[in-house]
Amino acid sequence: MEPIDPYAAVDDSLMLAVIHCSNAPLVLLDDTLTVLAVSTSFGRAFGLDPDAAIGCKLAALGEGEWNVPQLESLLSATASNQAHVAAYEMDLKRTGAGIRRLVVNARKLDHSDAARTLLLVTIMDVTDARIAEKLKDDLLREKGIVLQELQHRVANSLQIVASVLIQSARRTQSEETRANLHDAHQRIMSIATLQQQLSASQLGEVGLCTYFTDLCRSIGASMIRDHNQISLAVTSDDSTSKADVSISLGLIVTELVINALKHAFPGGRIGTIKVGYSSDGEDWTLSVTDDGVGLPHGEQDIKPGLGTSIVAALASSLSAEVETTDANPGVSVAIIHH
Repeated sequence: MEPIDPYAAVDDSLMLAVIHCSNAPLVLLDDTLTVLAVSTSFGRAFGLDPDAAIGCKLAALGEGEWNVPQLESLLSATASNQAHVAAYEMDLKRTGAGIRRLVVNARKLDHSDAARTLLLVTIMDVTDARIAEKLKDDLLREKGIVLQELQHRVANSLQIVASVLIQSARRTQSEETRANLHDAHQRIMSIATLQQQLSASQLGEVGLCTYFTDLCRSIGASMIRDHNQISLAVTSDDSTSKADVSISLGLIVTELVINALKHAFPGGRIGTIKVGYSSDGEDWTLSVTDDGVGLPHGEQDIKPGLGTSIVAALASSLSAEVETTDANPGVSVAIIHH
C-alpha cells in the first residue's frame, strides 16, 4: 500500500501540525480507522515510527498490540455518530515492554468538509498512576488494621487498670480514697467503652446513633443497679462523624451521664436521662437531659467539679459552647456547635 499523503487527505495543515507537536499522544483517524496523523509523543510512548504509522490501520500498528476488537467497535460507532469513546480503559500488551494500562478518548471532529469523517483519539498511559493508587490503598488498609488492633489492645489495657482500681477501692479503709478510686474507675471504664466501640466499628465515619446507644447501654450496665428506677434513652438523627470527633463526643456523653447518675436522683428517686443529638450541615447539638432534682441553689453549691472541667475542655476542642439550663424538672446540658 502506498503511504497516504496526510495533506492530500486532510486540507487543514494547521491541525496536522498541532497533532504532530502535541505533548499528549494523539492519533487522527478516518472513518475506516486508517491513521492520517500521529503525534511524535504517541510514537515515543509506544515505540512506533510516526511517519511509518500514517496510512496504516490502527489495528495493524506495531506488532498487532492495537488490534483490540472492542476498541475498534467503539471507534467505528463513534465515526457513525452512534457513540463516543470516553475514558475507555484497556491493557496494551507489547512484546518486551510489559502490560500498560491506557485510558482512551475519541471524538468525531466537526470541520469544514462534512463529507470526510475524522476521529481524534487521545491516549493516556495511567499504568504508574494505577500502581501508585493500589499502593496507597494497600497502605491505608494496613494502617486501618493496625489502628483497630491498637484500639483493641488499649481497651483491654484500660479494663485491666480499671479492675486494679476497683480492687484497691475495696481494700482501702478511707472513704475519701475509696470515692476517688471509684471515680477514677468510672472514667477509665468510660474510655475503655469508647475504645471498644471504635475498634468494633469501621474506621472513618462513625454512625452516632448506634455509637451513643451502645455507649449508654454499656454505662447503664456498669452503673445502674435498678433499671426500673433509672433509665437511659438516646434520640439521634442519622448523623455521622469522624472517629476523632466521635471520641470527644462520647467522652462528653459519658461525663454528663455519670454526673447525672451521681447527683440527679438522690435517695432512690426514679427518673430518666436522655441523650440527644441532631445536626444541620456543619451545625450540631449534643444534649444530656435528666428529670432529677435540678440545679443546686446558692453560689456555694455550684462550684465546677472535675467532670464539668472535662466537658468544657472537650467542647472547646470541638469549637463548641456549653449551655446548662433548668429543665424543670431536672437539668439540661447542651453542647452546641455553630
